[in-house]
Amino acid sequence: GQIETAEVDLLKPLCGLGPERYRALCNKAGTIIHCASDTRFSERNRRESTATNVDSLEQIIVFAKNSNAPWFHYVSTAYAAGMSSSHCPEAPVASEKFVNVYEETKARAEQEVTAHCTMLAMPFTIIRPSIVYGDSRSGRANRFNALYNHVRSLYYIREIYLNDLRKQGGRRSEEYGIYLDDRGILHIPLKVVVTHRGHVNLIPIDYFVSATLSILEHGKAGAIYHLTSDIPKTVEDLAVYCESFLKMHGIEIVYGDTSDTAFNPPEALFNRFIAPYLPYLADTRTFDRCSTDDTTAGLIPPEFTYDVFERCMDYAVGVNWGK
Repeated sequence: GQIETAEVDLLKPLCGLGPERYRALCNKAGTIIHCASDTRFSERNRRESTATNVDSLEQIIVFAKNSNAPWFHYVSTAYAAGMSSSHCPEAPVASEKFVNVYEETKARAEQEVTAHCTMLAMPFTIIRPSIVYGDSRSGRANRFNALYNHVRSLYYIREIYLNDLRKQGGRRSEEYGIYLDDRGILHIPLKVVVTHRGHVNLIPIDYFVSATLSILEHGKAGAIYHLTSDIPKTVEDLAVYCESFLKMHGIEIVYGDTSDTAFNPPEALFNRFIAPYLPYLADTRTFDRCSTDDTTAGLIPPEFTYDVFERCMDYAVGVNWGK
């Protein structure tokens, strides 16, 4: 009852609205929080991603100015910092090298926000979260992407071979060395290929919300804030978590070029699925948090322990991964 929605086209003047409707919204608006993006990584989506993430910004910032909004807060991503440096400051993007279209367009978006807001004398902040998962306390989530995609794919691969062992006599499983041990744990030889050692930077939605609310209340105009973890997890950590949760073993992390390696079907399936996400499984970037820690009074995200992982995945399975 406190929410009013408006269907707009941010690529058109007046956000695609008639003059009266536009003025009516301007009269109601307060602080603007921009937290929507095209999050696809693929180069084939470049045109759509650029339109959504970059070209649409001018009209919403003009709307903010016409509304006399006291602030414009832009939710970006920590990875907009690019690949030019292993340590990313809370500063404007200096990199020209990015992992994918998403990072590149978000970096361009930050530049657009800075330019337009400065020109219009509109106070703004840029908030850069890393990879966000569900609520660390309850496990609740309303989207099951990013981290959940990897666990879900392993979950379904496991189900395929459990079904083969229990209902089909295990003919396919035996061929690939897949079996149930005497404890009922499924063994699947599964090499996961990662280019090099790194870590995965994860924060829960409850921390994101709390930190963002602090920034909305105490933020400094023009400041950039990293909402990231200082205790990122390795791929090995997450593999152990997955094996424990899914009651399976056999996952092996392999580093380097394995282009000539022969994969069994579950390995081929899983490695093909995670290919777009590999840069974030082997990320070596660290993120400065001085501005964030100062503005949020030292609020830090909880460590992504197995207990937190289990709580989140129990919820995901309980709601059938959001279906």
